[in-house]
Amino acid sequence: QVQLVESGGGLVQAGGSLRLSCAVSGLSFSSYAMGWFRQAPGKEREFVSTINNWGGASTRYADSVKGRFTISRDNAKNTVYLQMNSLKPEDTAVYYCAAGLGLVDAIRSGQYTHWGQGTQVTVSS
Repeated sequence: QVQLVESGGGLVQAGGSLRLSCAVSGLSFSSYAMGWFRQAPGKEREFVSTINNWGGASTRYADSVKGRFTISRDNAKNTVYLQMNSLKPEDTAVYYCAAGLGLVDAIRSGQYTHWGQGTQVTVSS
């Protein structure tokens, strides 16, 4: 059974930082590209960041988070991270991690086959 479990969300003031984690089980983690998406109330789910499989040498970010967020992965721990700095109120959303086999630079949610349940991030002004 494949499981993706996000953690690390919470309430933070604008300008603060959070580190999201996504622990993965039930699949060959290193073979999967991992992505982070978010969904704010009343809005569609949007791409945040992705990292390719194996060494994770290829990463991509949404323009809205570029320079503030960093994605990384630890294949030994089957975990992907999203370090979020300089948070803004507009970053408030439920953040989801997703896995897709062998994807590269995948920014569309439909490309991913496995999803977590999400973790709430709230940034106060």
